[in-house]
Amino acid sequence: MEAFEDENPFESDSDRLTSALSSPTKVDLSEPPSPPLNPTGQRSPTSPNLSRPFPSPGSHKQSQTTFKSDFCCTRDLNATSPYIVYNAEARHRYSEFESLRLNLVKLYPTIIIPPIPSKQTLGDYAVKQAKAKEDAALISRRKRMLQTFLNRVAKHPILSNDHVFHRFLDGEVSWTEVLNSPPLSLLPKNILKAPSHNPTDQNASPAYAALPNPSAAHPLRNPDQRFLDSEAFTNKFANHLNGPMEKVTRRALKRWADQAQDHADLGAALNGFSLHENGELSGAIEKTGQAIDATYVSTTKLLQELEQNWAEPLHEYSQFASIIKKLLAYRHQKQVQVEMTQDSLDAKKEQLEELEKSEREARRANSEPSAAPASEEQGSDPQSQSVYVPPHPGPNPSRRRAPGMGFLNALSYTLHGMMDVDPETARRNGITKTRESISQLEDALHLSVQDLKYSSSTIQADLDRFQRQKVADIREMAITMARAHREWCKKNLEAWEEAKRGIDKIPDHPNRMPPEEAGAVRRDSTATVNGR
Repeated sequence: MEAFEDENPFESDSDRLTSALSSPTKVDLSEPPSPPLNPTGQRSPTSPNLSRPFPSPGSHKQSQTTFKSDFCCTRDLNATSPYIVYNAEARHRYSEFESLRLNLVKLYPTIIIPPIPSKQTLGDYAVKQAKAKEDAALISRRKRMLQTFLNRVAKHPILSNDHVFHRFLDGEVSWTEVLNSPPLSLLPKNILKAPSHNPTDQNASPAYAALPNPSAAHPLRNPDQRFLDSEAFTNKFANHLNGPMEKVTRRALKRWADQAQDHADLGAALNGFSLHENGELSGAIEKTGQAIDATYVSTTKLLQELEQNWAEPLHEYSQFASIIKKLLAYRHQKQVQVEMTQDSLDAKKEQLEELEKSEREARRANSEPSAAPASEEQGSDPQSQSVYVPPHPGPNPSRRRAPGMGFLNALSYTLHGMMDVDPETARRNGITKTRESISQLEDALHLSVQDLKYSSSTIQADLDRFQRQKVADIREMAITMARAHREWCKKNLEAWEEAKRGIDKIPDHPNRMPPEEAGAVRRDSTATVNGR
């Protein structure tokens, strides 16, 4: 495929915004980025960057294309604010979030759709049974990750302007109504046989139906090295996140949790022990127990920070890796469509050449004069000129029919009548059908090539945007972890300094030499050994 360069549909100021990290901090969803002139970020059919109109419906005749933005809510052009403001509150179940993301994947097959938290596994339900819905930690984690999903969609330069997303945020609209109305009601069953830039286009060419439905494992003859490198990097990234990073993070969180529990038990034991003492010793033991309790509290807070701002983003990016794999698989299937369509077109052209060659030979044979002389034909026996008429293909009337064979004989007679035994007619019909198939395959090839170009440019642009987002997120994760440890150290230092002041109030041991005498006279260890 020839090199294709197109404008970056993701190049906007919103890319430079701080990435929405998996944290309890909420992004104001009431002010998504203002939509550009083309709200969907897709190229119009009259893009000047292409030598031919895209997409080409039918026999490369341009028609009016319906974009997903045609169903979107309108904005007052006289309004002073550049934003669409949402003041409604919406409540949705997890299944509706899942449905929203699934439909966004179908509407935008060339864009990285942010993930949502995973479903509760059957093992969790088996262990916790009825208490699964009462797990506060699970519910809080799911809320945070769903909020992160909304934040990422709201900050995306294309998804933030999607009409389905706007209606999802509208608390007055039923999600069932959204599912049964355009554009979701216009989605095709197979997005591989629909335009990549707008799968809901009702004016799409019928040639899309002629495209094959290849498997993602089908090999390519001419793979694109850029996407091979992207696939290899994504696999390494996913293996590292799902392997060492996940194991180390899980082990570290477990040890922090065990340490916090040990401090809680130790603090309770020391506080109880202080009740059995009196004076300054009792106060010192109590201060030590309070310092350990403070360590337990700060460790628990650190554990929450690590889980929210480190473990959850890592899990989210492992989900991103799976999403990118599916995105690259979609582009792979699009390129396979091009190659398979090209192969079918070449085979049909070879078949047409064979049929046309046979037609030319038959015409040449019919145009040659007969070699037999006319006198020989006139002097021949009249009985020899009679033509032999073959018997009727049906059953012999004088022969007795077997029971139950009347229907089969009638069917055989009908089939013989329907069969075209004329080779010339069959050959000409084959030529006509082959030419029609070639015309349809040419249209399908043109559409598949344009889809592949659009998919390649859009996926590459979104991969670049995702890389910038990933760098910003990992930087924020590292800074958040450093701040959490710094706060943990500060809290512990303050608590233990207070405990030290309480310990300093304990009087010296009665058998201990005063500090000034200990500094003036040095005790001889040999005298102690010798008993002096």
